Amino acid sequence: MTRRNWFRSAAALATTALSGCGLRRGATATAARRPSAVAIVKANDYSVDLVATLRQAAKLCGLDLRGKRVLLKPNLVEFDSTRPINTSALTVAAAVEFAKSMGAADVRIGEGPGHRRDTLGIAEQAGYFKHIPHFEDLFTDLNRDEVVALRSRFPAGKIYLPQTVLAADIVISLPRMKTHHWAGVTLSMKNLFGLIPGSVYGWPKNPLHYEGISRSILEINRLVPNTVAIVDGIVAMEGNGPIQGSAKPAGLIVMSRDVVAADATCSRLMHIAPDRIDYLSAGELPGAWREQDIEQRGESIRHLAQPFDLPPGQELLRTEGTTHS
Repeated sequence: MTRRNWFRSAAALATTALSGCGLRRGATATAARRPSAVAIVKANDYSVDLVATLRQAAKLCGLDLRGKRVLLKPNLVEFDSTRPINTSALTVAAAVEFAKSMGAADVRIGEGPGHRRDTLGIAEQAGYFKHIPHFEDLFTDLNRDEVVALRSRFPAGKIYLPQTVLAADIVISLPRMKTHHWAGVTLSMKNLFGLIPGSVYGWPKNPLHYEGISRSILEINRLVPNTVAIVDGIVAMEGNGPIQGSAKPAGLIVMSRDVVAADATCSRLMHIAPDRIDYLSAGELPGAWREQDIEQRGESIRHLAQPFDLPPGQELLRTEGTTHS
């Protein structure tokens, strides 16, 4: 698929979005009436067959990518060789091959870092050029992509999103599992901040923070409902995330077609109560955060959950009765 055809699709989808996301949001809301399937699979380290691991998770949660234009959205923030800040390049490389093996019509990678303007520079530092074949051919810097205006509940009445995002049939949010000093956790929903173009909103995209992090997370996820979560928890981050935390080997990957359910599951795996994370428990999106509305598949939370160190002042997020030694 050529970039021109990809963008033609974006124009058509933008028209739907400006009219209120009609059919796309209706379909999502209907699917949410059934329990949301969330797959938890073990991956002890990055040397395992990650493509096979992702295929196993996809089978468990019923993910079908055949014929779809897929945009992989990793998390690139800053680079520090001593900290697991960014989505592992090995996970992204595996996700590319996984999507192709699942019959995706086209697979691209897009990211718009909020801290750094030199997106390709941070990608190189994080090993993306080294580990992802033809990375630069697959990659779009969403901070500098052409944009389309969508109607929004923000005071400005609109929000700009990159054409590459709107042209995708499925956006796979591919974050590393981390705690966050403001939001509590940063997982598949918070990762979509990187869809917002820095060329319009600046760095570090302060308008989103002025609106409030939780409100911005909900609005972005409302406007981009065609999302799937693949959360890299092989080596996660605990403590003062998303940048200054410490490595936390968790040895797992979480996948779901319901990003709310995926993030609620990841929170439980970190011994964090989802109902204490504002944007998860708000009930504004057609997703499931309550345990009884989620069908856990694969490994059990009970066997893999472990307490994560929390950022200073956020101990109230901890699941009741849990301590961390």
